[in-house]
Amino acid sequence: MNGDSARLTHLDETGAARMVDVGAKAATARRAVASGRITMAPQVLAAIRAGNAPKGDVLSAARIAGIMAAKRTGELIPLCHPLGLEAVDIDFDYEERGGSQAAIRVTATASLTGKTGVEMEAMTAVSVAPLTIYDMAKALDKAMVIDNVRLIAKSGGKSGDWSSPA
Repeated sequence: MNGDSARLTHLDETGAARMVDVGAKAATARRAVASGRITMAPQVLAAIRAGNAPKGDVLSAARIAGIMAAKRTGELIPLCHPLGLEAVDIDFDYEERGGSQAAIRVTATASLTGKTGVEMEAMTAVSVAPLTIYDMAKALDKAMVIDNVRLIAKSGGKSGDWSSPA
């Protein structure tokens, strides 16, 4: 890291928390992709896929929850700017590992044209969507584990494009 990138922008000269002033920044197209995973028993994954979970359509509820969470990130994360998102997409992939473990990978893509990035919105979406899966299926498996929430890629803004190392 160079000296500028090592500086914490949410702290002022005295160390007090502050919201970063983005007023002078140019609006650019920005996009972020994040993912997370919820691990569960294979029979729970089968019930979710078949639409047989006790509370109904788990993935539809999780998709809506992830989108809603992305839209409210500025209310949930201190010092995060409220953003006018242009799009949020939530995708689910089944990971059938055999044995006693299965999982659903959640991927969120958030985008807008604005003065600040959408990484936190994508990360918030992939945190809340698996929480919703847990809530909707906990009657079947209370030992589900949410993990591996991370930024996969971002584009736009002063720092340009970034992708997670493989």
